[in-house]
Amino acid sequence: MRNKRLFGINALVFLLMTIPSFGQKYPGGLVDKVVALVGNEMIQLSSIEEDVQMRMMQGVITDKNLRCEILENMLVSKLMLTQARLDSLVVNEEYVELELEGRLQDIKTRLGGEKATEEYFHKPIFKLKQEWRELFREQSLTRDMQSTITQEVPPLTPKDVERFYKKTPKDSLPIIPIQYKLSQIVLYPPKEDAILLVKERLLEFRERIMDGARFSTLASMYSQDPYSARRGGELGMASKQMYWPAFGDAAIVLKEGQVSQIVETPDGFHLIQMIEKEGDMFNARHILLKPEVLSTDRVKCLNELDSLTTLIKADSLSFEIAAMKHSEDPSSRLNGGRMSDEDTGSMFFEKDQLNTNDYNVLRNMKEGDISSAFESRDTEGREGNVIYKIIRLDKIIPAHTADLKEDYSLIQNMAANTQMMQAIEDFIKEKQETTYIRIDPLFRDCAFQRDGWIK
Repeated sequence: MRNKRLFGINALVFLLMTIPSFGQKYPGGLVDKVVALVGNEMIQLSSIEEDVQMRMMQGVITDKNLRCEILENMLVSKLMLTQARLDSLVVNEEYVELELEGRLQDIKTRLGGEKATEEYFHKPIFKLKQEWRELFREQSLTRDMQSTITQEVPPLTPKDVERFYKKTPKDSLPIIPIQYKLSQIVLYPPKEDAILLVKERLLEFRERIMDGARFSTLASMYSQDPYSARRGGELGMASKQMYWPAFGDAAIVLKEGQVSQIVETPDGFHLIQMIEKEGDMFNARHILLKPEVLSTDRVKCLNELDSLTTLIKADSLSFEIAAMKHSEDPSSRLNGGRMSDEDTGSMFFEKDQLNTNDYNVLRNMKEGDISSAFESRDTEGREGNVIYKIIRLDKIIPAHTADLKEDYSLIQNMAANTQMMQAIEDFIKEKQETTYIRIDPLFRDCAFQRDGWIK
């Protein structure tokens, strides 16, 4: 139900930590101290411990090795930050505010609101925002410094890619799973009548709630969101931004106990009841209903597709022309039905990239085969909407070790990434030798991945 637009983390340069003043005491009596210096940049014990807290919140098991790993990441970040300041790089303030707000909302959702977040970090929200803003400013500079380093790497020639491939041990090359190249013709069943039935049902539920029925009881019995239905429709405290905009906007204006009108999102149609609000966060119940395809519409779609299949197999109509004239899928129709990955543009799909319904049909097909009409799902909502389709299996590439002929783009990307990572490692090694670095004895027995930190 929740929107999937979450903010990512760059493991090399993103260090979510706060920086309390020197000498601050932590629960249990631990006194904060500077544990490393990189040029003029300090790393404090509190920074490491609060990063540990963040990882523990995500289920990571903590030990001394984890703290050593965190410290080394911070040392790398500080080297890049020092050079970024010397090169007078400018902070991207828009990036800082977006990342700050996204991370804060994510943490508040994980912990259950502002009060729980303040208790977890032993600081008020405004103080956390001040400290995290500075950290994201540093992250902006270190990211830009990293980009500056990698941009100076010369582009690879085909000879460079071939040389990389030849010197890479075969057991170090990835195994490419079986891949499929597919074409499709898709029909979307009419939804008007089904939508009307869903709205009528939700209006009936709303009237019953207004007459005294418990919202949670109806949600448990009828909601098609299985996760929340088990809890009487309750979603838990979360930021408004974590939901589809229409859902968040409708919920946040409700008073406690108030029930919304019908709200439409890509997941379906909802009734929402507010439980409690805290700033831009809220805990609400909802009942979700999804329009179900009517049996008459289902039969109509399947029959139309079967008729197209008959014409194509009789050579009375080409698959490509049939797709352009009849398919309702906008991404493949203009390509004669040929499917491609929305993110990469690749026309080859691995099993895990395919809809389960599609794979169950094609796994018994041979190259050139055209399936019978079947029911599948698109990707618009969380679980997808019902669609009907036929597919043609255009090509199968068996599972194999990546090779230069079949997987040139993959090998090229591997070579480029290796070259860029080497440039970063060369930068780190060079700056280790020319930058003042001091590490507290508390961490001097760490088994760092790189030599050169301890002088």
